[in-house]
Amino acid sequence: MKKISIIGCGNLGSAIADGLVASKFCDPSVLTVTKRNISSISRLAEQGVTVTNDNALACRNADVIILAVKPFQIIDILKDVKKDCENKVVISVVTGVSLADIIKELSPAISLFRAMPNTAIAIRESITCISPLVQNDPNQEYVNELFNCLGKVVNIEEKLMDAATVLGACGIAYAMRYIRANIQGGIEIGFDAKTAGLIVSQTVKGASELLLQKGLHPEEEIDKVTTPKGCTIAGLNEMEHQGFSSSLIKGISASFKKINN
Repeated sequence: MKKISIIGCGNLGSAIADGLVASKFCDPSVLTVTKRNISSISRLAEQGVTVTNDNALACRNADVIILAVKPFQIIDILKDVKKDCENKVVISVVTGVSLADIIKELSPAISLFRAMPNTAIAIRESITCISPLVQNDPNQEYVNELFNCLGKVVNIEEKLMDAATVLGACGIAYAMRYIRANIQGGIEIGFDAKTAGLIVSQTVKGASELLLQKGLHPEEEIDKVTTPKGCTIAGLNEMEHQGFSSSLIKGISASFKKINN
């Protein structure tokens, strides 16, 4: 079993650690996490995870290194751990830092990947987009397996990572805004907020599972509930008249333009 070290155990790093332990992808005894204030992640130590504030030591003792630090921290940290990363698998989940930026600070004798999960990784329901530095990297399957235990995985070209950030990571916020608006509509037609929230959240979950499990196009499922002169088509048409789809597409485009500025 490969020894894994997570460098930077903030919200994302700790969510990855929790998921790896909960899914039994690895035993807690082979997992190390780092953070300056180790007392804040004492719960991981109680599960048998090694907790330290020594990044170099964590890298030295690992086969697989997951970089989960803040973007402004990564270059300095890479300089400190360069010699401890040689001949190892290094995975960066740092937003906005390219594989070229990372390899420039490290020895070329590593297997380097970039991964973009979203906040649903906290409940092992993330979509994680993964790009290798070198195509056909022999460690690709292992990296896919690691993130598959935290949700679902899609392999993409690195040039699509900014787009993946918008669609997958920012997409959580877009979905939440839709859900919130739906709850407000539910309150307006008579439900209390808690009941409306349950109905809407489970409905969205069910809609997603229909697509994931059946592999159908959304329009196929929409057609099943839009009867002639019915209330569903009336609601859908009014949303389109008010710019529902075009507003969403424009929002995604605006986020993508912002991330590239």
